[in-house]
Amino acid sequence: MSRSLSSRIESLEEAQRQKEAEAQEANLINDPRVQEAFRDPYLWATQYTKTFNPHWVEEGRPSPYEPFPKKDYFRDVFGLMDIERIFWWEKSRDMMLSWACVAYLLVRAMPFAERTVLVQTQKKDKAIQLVDYAKCLYRNQPQWLQNAVPLTKPIDQQPKLELNFKNGVRFIGIPGGANQIRSYHPWGYLNDESSFQPDAGECYNEALAAAKGKIIFNSSAGPGWYADARRDIIRNAED
Repeated sequence: MSRSLSSRIESLEEAQRQKEAEAQEANLINDPRVQEAFRDPYLWATQYTKTFNPHWVEEGRPSPYEPFPKKDYFRDVFGLMDIERIFWWEKSRDMMLSWACVAYLLVRAMPFAERTVLVQTQKKDKAIQLVDYAKCLYRNQPQWLQNAVPLTKPIDQQPKLELNFKNGVRFIGIPGGANQIRSYHPWGYLNDESSFQPDAGECYNEALAAAKGKIIFNSSAGPGWYADARRDIIRNAED
């Protein structure tokens, strides 16, 4: 057998193996156990993944990694985001709302091919932190759930601002600025700490035009556009 023919046969066999692997992955997402885990964001967050708590020692926790607490508060948070296309949150530091928003958008994107989620906050390092939340939640799923929604490459090899899946799902962090949104057409969009982004209003307008699914704004208290918009206050430019 010639070397060129042997190489051709090996290429065809590799292509067939890849095709069979992709078919197997496609079947995994339809497994009833997988469907049940992804059915309800509250169920997934409290039973099938874990958050990271850097203060676990000081707080006397048994581990830095724990599921979301099984509290009615989180059931309501996830349920409300399911009901409304656009949601505005006001938070305090200990409410875990940034974690909850990331978890909600991640679990509502992962099982569906080609969905893109944008998470935006004022600075690049904070955007990286939000993507790290998503990476933590993905990594702390059972292996059989990770197998159902595999990544394009291992987490440690993913870009700092991205988490990319083989089914075309992308979870992307971007820094503040309305112009940062314009090159994307996401399914979901999160603006975190909106009170501290000078052009949060322009970001909102851009998100309305770009995002076809969920739009979530989330911030602690602070003066400015977000506080006014939450209370239907309209100010003149000179105010």
